[in-house]
Amino acid sequence: MHDHDLLQLDSPDPGGCATGHEGRAESAGEIPHTAGCPAADALVALAAGGPAEGAALRACGLPPSGPYRVVVATTVGEERGPAVSALTEALRCSPGEPFAAGRLPSGEAVALVPVDPDAERRLSLGELWPTLYAEGPQTPLHAGISGPVRAPEGINSALGQARYALKVSRAQAPDRARVTAVEDLGTLGALLAGVPAEVRTAFSTRVLGPLARGGGSHRMLVETLEIFLAHHGSWARTAAALQLHVNSVHYRIQRIESLTGRDLSRLEHKLDLQAALLCR
Repeated sequence: MHDHDLLQLDSPDPGGCATGHEGRAESAGEIPHTAGCPAADALVALAAGGPAEGAALRACGLPPSGPYRVVVATTVGEERGPAVSALTEALRCSPGEPFAAGRLPSGEAVALVPVDPDAERRLSLGELWPTLYAEGPQTPLHAGISGPVRAPEGINSALGQARYALKVSRAQAPDRARVTAVEDLGTLGALLAGVPAEVRTAFSTRVLGPLARGGGSHRMLVETLEIFLAHHGSWARTAAALQLHVNSVHYRIQRIESLTGRDLSRLEHKLDLQAALLCR
């Protein structure tokens, strides 16, 4: 079970930030949710700039030690308010778990949530998120969740993790609601999804060399490379999939190696080429 399974849904927050405090009643009237929440905004701004301080954590009713997770949420387009409201809504009804949520000057909604790994599993944020704004698909909501960090000094690092997970969420589902936690980045493709598009393109172009331009025989060689890697470098299975003689596969692989400067008998070079194909 992941700690981000502990995040649960409640009623909406009309304001720009919120704090929830352990040991207080869970009713909307007793949890601050006004449009201006200086302590929470100050905390998330502090987390973005460096290590969070104990005084800032205590001002938001949060424990001075972790583990904590950071959640970052945003919407597609210019509307930023729904992300803050949805993030607060999804966090407010987690009994006994305080949190602080605010908005950074960049427009991102950010929440800091202490987590209890021994708590009973509840409905996960990932399961709830698509329903929060089901009636407003024109503004898809995305969120990223960090891994747990033990001390306040790690909150800034967790914010970086959450932002990267958010990028993956937006890349994998640009037109619909989605939540991605760093634990979900279990494949090379998922990891690369958060890399900026221009960086992926530059990497792919550099590694594939002439093959990146496509067209004619180069397109054929790219297809051969994809099938060869998909079949774990098996000459026989690649030949069968392409309906070619094994000698023809050998010739094509030699051409690929010559054009890319990679040796497909070496694992690291196979990984380079696999990543380059995923980055196209």
